[in-house]
Amino acid sequence: MKRTLGTCYYPEHWPEDIWAEDAARMADMGLTWVRIGEFAWSRLEPAPGDLQFDWMDRAFDTLAQAGLKIVLGTPTATPPRWMLERHPDMLAVDAKGRARGFGSRRHYCFSHDGYRAEAVRITALLAERYGRHPALGAWQTDNEYGCHDTVLSYSKAARRAFRDWLAQRYQSPEALNRAWGNVFWSMEYRDFDEIELPNLTVTEPNPAHAMDFRRFSSEQVARFNTAQVETIRARSDAPISHNYMGRITEFDHFATGRQLDIATWDSYPLGFLEDRLEEADAHKRRYARQGDPDFQAFHHDLYRSVGHGRWWVMEQQPGPVNWAPHNPAPLPGMVRFWTWEAFAHGAEAVCYFRWRQAPFAQEQMHAGLLRPDHAEAVGHAEAAAVAAELAAAPDVETAKAPVALIFDYQSAWSWDVQPQGRGCDYFRLVFEVYRGLRKLGLSIEILPPDTGDFTGYDLILAPGLDMPPPDLIPAIAASGAQALFGPRFGSKTDTFAIPVPLPPAISGLDVVVARVETLRPDMPVPVAGGGAITLWREHLEGGAQVLDRDADSLPVLVHAGPLHYLGGWPDPTYLARVLTRLAGAAGVPVQELPEDIRIRQSGPTRFIFNHGPDPAEFEGTRIPPAGFLRR
Repeated sequence: MKRTLGTCYYPEHWPEDIWAEDAARMADMGLTWVRIGEFAWSRLEPAPGDLQFDWMDRAFDTLAQAGLKIVLGTPTATPPRWMLERHPDMLAVDAKGRARGFGSRRHYCFSHDGYRAEAVRITALLAERYGRHPALGAWQTDNEYGCHDTVLSYSKAARRAFRDWLAQRYQSPEALNRAWGNVFWSMEYRDFDEIELPNLTVTEPNPAHAMDFRRFSSEQVARFNTAQVETIRARSDAPISHNYMGRITEFDHFATGRQLDIATWDSYPLGFLEDRLEEADAHKRRYARQGDPDFQAFHHDLYRSVGHGRWWVMEQQPGPVNWAPHNPAPLPGMVRFWTWEAFAHGAEAVCYFRWRQAPFAQEQMHAGLLRPDHAEAVGHAEAAAVAAELAAAPDVETAKAPVALIFDYQSAWSWDVQPQGRGCDYFRLVFEVYRGLRKLGLSIEILPPDTGDFTGYDLILAPGLDMPPPDLIPAIAASGAQALFGPRFGSKTDTFAIPVPLPPAISGLDVVVARVETLRPDMPVPVAGGGAITLWREHLEGGAQVLDRDADSLPVLVHAGPLHYLGGWPDPTYLARVLTRLAGAAGVPVQELPEDIRIRQSGPTRFIFNHGPDPAEFEGTRIPPAGFLRR
């Protein structure tokens, strides 16, 4: 499949007499895809039942005449103001009990049945009108589920739906009381209608209650998405996607991904560096104009898995953005660099947000490929250069990586519900392991915890997976791969209790977590041979062979054959030692890379990227800033 480029366009923002010129310019620079419609509900239906699709018809025709293919977004992330008159209780409510009102976007609660029916109605109208249009290439449901903290809603609609969800799950209040341990603090319920949402409590709510609310909330996202997907599929054969975000873990992306044909995500390297990473100021200064060396790659690999191998970047940052704490311009060449990095990880398409910078409203300071005066912005030339390179270069091939890293959204909720110590965050732990693997020159597959076949992987890692499915350990053991579990592996039952036998309860590996402690960031425990355990520390017992001990002579890393357990959160130095040892045992070659260099093996092609602000020497070649090699 030939890699392609696209952009996000809003014909409703611009005079109709420039649409044809815009479309021609898009085609001339080598773009294939144009996403439209995802925020257009107020123009499609300015009043209830007053359907105004003529302008969308003309936009379709104009883009099609230029040879462009359309991704049509359902406009349900931005219900119009009149919708609140129909459904005044449709708004999400935050944890402090405040309604999240009209005036921006994502102002709805996933649990509101009335709004979901409205979303299905507008989706059906769009699919009936455009589902067989020859220019329609794909669909996008809604926009950025979970953005702006919109998964967890504490509305009356959510409370009603949650009570029903609990009744179906537990069947009786007595069963729920046993499962949650509600005898503690006299929290027992006589009826499901007595159960409130886990907010506004005096101190922390029962963690089992909070965990079930997380599960429920994730399922509400999937339910909302399913309604649109089924509506589209009945009327259109075009593939369906959703555009996910960076470091959004409040809902299970694998669950929504199973409904869809393509996973896409919105990549904003500079905004994410400032807004979503716990890194030192020196790190953020170094990569302020390039983005973190591993954050984009992590999500490329994650969403490749969510999309069953098919994934795009639906929104690629083309210049300064408007929403992060600081919004510098990218280093010259970075738009081209980010695009090729995505292709190296298997992206089918990269689409730039947006075609033209808007001179009004909330995102007017967000750069586009064009300036508000229609002149080309800096990112335009770099995107055009990629289009020319794609036309001249052989396509990027893909192949399975030798290393598998398991990522589990349920574990992210569990750690958030009960972190036990400040800074103990599941995403952060998994991302640090991913970064450690990348620093050793490795390519990685990110897999869901219900993966049943690990054939072909030489090294498998499952850090922080505290509620593993029962078939996971047998599936990993059957693969014969070197495997690393922990910390916190198997530490909770499905109902958020400490299991007995004590964790990690890995068949064939005689190790028990006897005690857990969390550490201040300034009190790491050194490990013999170099490095330290920080934040999370487990006291291990059992007969497994000890590979590493800490400064108190307590076991840190133990194993039996290919199965390994790590009883703590490793700092980067110790993590590198652990990963190097396991890779060696697995027969996977490693290469300790310079600080800014990262490698992605794409089939027979090796991409070498310099993420740093300075030139880098690597294997006898000088790579400039924002530069890469393709070998």
